[in-house]
Amino acid sequence: MFFSILRHSILGFLSLAFLFPFAWMILTSFKPENEIFSLHLSFFPENIALIKNYTQAFQQNPLMRFLLNGIIVTLGILIIQILIAYPCAYSLSKHNFKGKKLLLTTIICCLLIPMHVICVPLYMLMHSLNLLDSYTSLILPFSISVFGIFLIRQFINTIPNDLIYAAKIDGLSEFSIVWKIIFPLTTPALISFSIFSIVAHWNDYFWPLIVISTPELFTPTLGVATFKNNEAGSSYGALMAAATIVVIPLIILFLLLQKKFMQGIITTGIK
Repeated sequence: MFFSILRHSILGFLSLAFLFPFAWMILTSFKPENEIFSLHLSFFPENIALIKNYTQAFQQNPLMRFLLNGIIVTLGILIIQILIAYPCAYSLSKHNFKGKKLLLTTIICCLLIPMHVICVPLYMLMHSLNLLDSYTSLILPFSISVFGIFLIRQFINTIPNDLIYAAKIDGLSEFSIVWKIIFPLTTPALISFSIFSIVAHWNDYFWPLIVISTPELFTPTLGVATFKNNEAGSSYGALMAAATIVVIPLIILFLLLQKKFMQGIITTGIK
């Protein structure tokens, strides 16, 4: 009983510690400028400037354009990743071919390579193909996800082979088996991977900062940075309002899909 109370107390404290920056961001977006820069520290706003800050967030910079760019980039990356990762994962799970173990080992090793290590060769490749400062330069480098291949492959491993044999006896083609039987059963894994992918690329600041120079192509996180102006002065109320607007879609997405997300994560580690 004591350890149970202690465990829940520690988890509660840690959850508050992680939630505090988000709560501070949202409450700051409600404050007028004089309270934000006040020497008196106040967690809750004394006066509400919600309408002013959020209106300014859309007027000061093209925030809607930044959000649209984020949707185009994240969905473009996700669709291409699934189209490539899903057949690869199925082949690695349910087919035996020469070099399978070596290929799987290579995929696992690729999981250990951070994006920052290969950013210079990728930038040079985009430059040589004349693709810099475009949607293609934001999408193409992430079209193959080794994490997606591995995650979906682990989930497909939990599907009995007898189900596939029965489908072949019934006369189904390989394509029909993949898209009519395996695909619906792996929905939790696909949702889990989709959330990982969307969050990673929606929040990505490093790569867009390198390849994008046109403000009309700025992604949400890169667009939020434009609210900070060292010459004209930063409007932190509008900045926090913009940051809140950028974060809200991810929170809503996770709340809507959290059951499938947890199911995909838990089931992936069974086999």
